[in-house]
Amino acid sequence: MTVDTAAQLLKATVDELSRRAPAVIAAAADQLRGIILGLHFGDGSRSELRADHSRLVVTGPNGETPHVEVYFDDRAMNLLFDLERKPVDQVWSQSLDVRGDRQQVLAVWRTFQVLSQRGSGLRAVQGLWRGYRDRNPQRWGQPAELPVDTRSRNPQHASNTGWHALDYLDHRYAQDIAKASSTVGGAVYTDARSLWDGYESKPWWQFADVVDTDLMETMQACKDRVSREFQRIVPDREPKAELYDLMREYPAREGKGLRPTLTIATCCALGGRDEDAVRAAAAVELFHNGFLVHDDIADESTHRRNEPTLHEAHGIGLAVNTGDAMNLLAVDAVLSNLPTLGLARTLGLIHEIMHMCRETVEGQAIELGWIRHLTVPKTDQDYFDMSTKKTGWYTCISPCRLGAICAGETDPRKLDLFTEAFRLIGIAFQIQDDVLNLLGDEVLYGKEPLGDLLEGKRTVMMIHLFREIAPKRRPRLLDIIRLSRPEKRFEDAEEILAAMHEVGSIEYAVKVADRLAHEGVRRFEADLTFVPENEAKALLRQIANYVTTRPL
Repeated sequence: MTVDTAAQLLKATVDELSRRAPAVIAAAADQLRGIILGLHFGDGSRSELRADHSRLVVTGPNGETPHVEVYFDDRAMNLLFDLERKPVDQVWSQSLDVRGDRQQVLAVWRTFQVLSQRGSGLRAVQGLWRGYRDRNPQRWGQPAELPVDTRSRNPQHASNTGWHALDYLDHRYAQDIAKASSTVGGAVYTDARSLWDGYESKPWWQFADVVDTDLMETMQACKDRVSREFQRIVPDREPKAELYDLMREYPAREGKGLRPTLTIATCCALGGRDEDAVRAAAAVELFHNGFLVHDDIADESTHRRNEPTLHEAHGIGLAVNTGDAMNLLAVDAVLSNLPTLGLARTLGLIHEIMHMCRETVEGQAIELGWIRHLTVPKTDQDYFDMSTKKTGWYTCISPCRLGAICAGETDPRKLDLFTEAFRLIGIAFQIQDDVLNLLGDEVLYGKEPLGDLLEGKRTVMMIHLFREIAPKRRPRLLDIIRLSRPEKRFEDAEEILAAMHEVGSIEYAVKVADRLAHEGVRRFEADLTFVPENEAKALLRQIANYVTTRPL
């Protein structure tokens, strides 16, 4: 997206923060909740900003009357990201005009404090604002001499432009700071300090060499490191075409990197090295992909991560065998920790892995039983229990517990303290995944649109639909969901989706996910006080907020 106007800059900033620092967006949305903010900029562009649960949504004017209206001229834009000055110094005569109820104006001010103070530490955000500044140099005064400081990451930028925050950020990186993940075999987690860790914030000008924690970059770095380990442990021998090449194919498809990040971050938070957790994270990914191969066959899915499922491309026989091989190799990956982590920690990893697998297959059995017996569970709790077993353990809970074990924490009482917070976060994450299957972009989501409805998945939306729909409508809907996958038409799935919209099932599910995620964050703070406050723990907080800030 080209950023030529202030309105475009605001949307791009919110989009970047949603991907890279979701805790910042959640904190800002909490301040803005219920308020429609109209923004008028000096370049003539306009925007509206509002909170949608834990998200911030930026749109053009849509005819609604904003609760608060703000006008920024170019001088006010200059100071927006500069919290070195007191608020009274930032309101210049005829530069900033604000209209609205006093309490709502104060809430808007707090929203922008969160976005500016806590968001300015991200390189991606800095890049957006520097680019906007450089495309409009006349707005920021006459450029001064080029900086001679060799630490500058962008020496072509003029110093002393009048935009104090960005002048500072141009020079904030020490020469020897580099992403360790860029070197093969190097660490994927660098010791750093961010402005906002999801718990407290610090002004950017108090740190000379701040290196921010970017959730997107960190997840990518963890995923890449574990992917290299994954590729290393898959044997390079025959039969390649019918087995080992297929084992490499699924994990190589684009994924989020959530499980590797949770495993490595938890290990680092408890004082371990990132390399101590890499093989355990690779084992979880092997199990995960093995489960996906088998799950796709059971659900008769046709696509996974924007490509045909393994059984669609290569047949059920080879797919089943490949899934079996992934599970076998995952056990071997766990055992390979013996030389580096020792017997006690390796036994702890084995115990945790076995528990994780048992929970997963039990959850899969529950869901398949609902479909086999043509029933829809009656309560949300039924779904919560199934989801926790089927995906919650291997997606959220066990990765954290495995990371803790890799760091040397094998006390069951300490490990159990991770369970409730990440159980709630895991359920919220799965509900959001279910919603994205119905509403999300196929390219972004990676599965065929309405695939869950075609497969007959019993989601929170499905349970709510059958609770709320008029009794005379239920027989028709039951007839549809009782059809086998080959018998269902896309129009049948669209009919179910329309009924969900009619009774508010999707909005209901979003609210449930939001509530569970917030409760998970609360339990995180209450239960994990034994984990030191450090950058890795801050990353775990970011992941908790990532659940409900993903765009729908």
